[in-house]
Amino acid sequence: MATNQEKIKQLIELRKTAQLGGGEKAIAKQHEKGKYTARERINMLLDEGSFEEMDAFVKHRCVNFGMEKKQFLGDGVVTGCGTIDGRLVYIFAQDFTVNAGSLSETMSLKICKIMDMAMKMGAPVIGLNDSGGARIQEGINALAGYAEIFQRNIMASGVIPQISGIFGPCAGGAVYSPALTDFTLMMEGTSYMFLTGPAVVKTVTGEDVSQEDLGGASVHASKSGVTHLTAKTEEEGLNMIRTLLSYIPSNNMEESPVVPCNDPVDRAEAILNEIIPENPNKAYDMYQVISAIVDNGEFFEIQKDYATNIIVGFARFNGKSVGVVANQPTRYAGVLDCNASRKGARFVRFCDAFNIPIVTLVDVPGFLPGTGQEYNAVILHGAKLLYAYGEATVPKVTITLRKSYGGSHIVMSCKQLRGDLCYAWPTSEIAVMGAAGAAAVLYAKEAKEAADPKAFIAEKVDEYTNLFANPYNAAKYGYIDDVIEPCSTRLRICRGLEVLKTKKLSNPAKKHGNIPL
Repeated sequence: MATNQEKIKQLIELRKTAQLGGGEKAIAKQHEKGKYTARERINMLLDEGSFEEMDAFVKHRCVNFGMEKKQFLGDGVVTGCGTIDGRLVYIFAQDFTVNAGSLSETMSLKICKIMDMAMKMGAPVIGLNDSGGARIQEGINALAGYAEIFQRNIMASGVIPQISGIFGPCAGGAVYSPALTDFTLMMEGTSYMFLTGPAVVKTVTGEDVSQEDLGGASVHASKSGVTHLTAKTEEEGLNMIRTLLSYIPSNNMEESPVVPCNDPVDRAEAILNEIIPENPNKAYDMYQVISAIVDNGEFFEIQKDYATNIIVGFARFNGKSVGVVANQPTRYAGVLDCNASRKGARFVRFCDAFNIPIVTLVDVPGFLPGTGQEYNAVILHGAKLLYAYGEATVPKVTITLRKSYGGSHIVMSCKQLRGDLCYAWPTSEIAVMGAAGAAAVLYAKEAKEAADPKAFIAEKVDEYTNLFANPYNAAKYGYIDDVIEPCSTRLRICRGLEVLKTKKLSNPAKKHGNIPL
């Protein structure tokens, strides 16, 4: 019979074995690909010495296809909890050194266990994906395992933040867990996501495409919008996750962390008084406006390469976390389209779910016209943004800088969508449409009869501009709360958010709404 000391020694040896995952050769192969192991990633992400592992001794139960001879402690996923900047998080990291990180029934049970615990504790869940997909040898049990994870993703949505890091392959059914989470980060060059791989695509459609062109980070960052962040190195990616978490609360019942602010609230930025061009058709860079008004010029952008005509991301005002949504005049004049509407709507809904106030910077001439947009349901996508703002109960501050026309005026957090404080710069033009278009419609008949139709229309354009293309007409009806000097924008936002911090607003009792999808 083993002595107590022998039992302790056995435990220590078993733990050493578990920490090696698939073994030293498999770890060396992982490093040769320029990738870290699951445990190395966890140690880089979490506060030093904070990781508490769970289920390190779990083994799979499959006895088919010789799998009983391929037993590894932990079975291909490292799970547990730890802290990031002292805050509790739960984490799972798939271990590619064990059966290519393929998902088994026991792996899913491990992942589901920490997701359940995260819900009970009200802590974020971070999943680091690096897997060959479902473990084929386990058949339906592997598929059931994925479904169990997806169900928990759905139940956790809007309750605790969920972040997915894609540090290798993520294909087939595996892609749906990241798709259900709040934020996805992909590694440039070493990660990919797709439902069906290049070989299947070639067989079914005849299309010849590489893994990178089908589902690489650049594709999903710029074309599909599937990923929210990309990183060149794993260190950079893990630091991004830490930064992202610093802006968001641990759960939907808490507020975001407040950081000390040494940036004066009343800091005036003279550049803002000059930034709007005299020519209304000339662009300016909205990033300059954002950096001028937020704390220390720091802005953490989300989906920066996707639908670049709208900007979304996190910043702080007087140390408090805020979601920023802004039109970008340098990209398609800041016009809204299908992708921009969808991008904005999802970000607004995340902020509302987690009690993060929303600051909206408006310069939008309308929705992008054309069959391409109409056939792709720009009506429904625009309605998503409208729905998101109208549903949101968090503090909302809207600043109109220049153009705000027609339907696009409404969907960008106007007063009637329960915008709490709606301010406008004196350069703003709030109207049903631009002066040229309005004059052409209103005076079409008279122009035909005029001696000089062009001069007549030009005169009417000036007349319409003076009457309507300004903020004072909207202010006259109370749709704008105040017209403000641009250089005071930071002060007015900070003051407004301070006033709104005790806001109480709830939506009618219902199971859930039916957002246009």
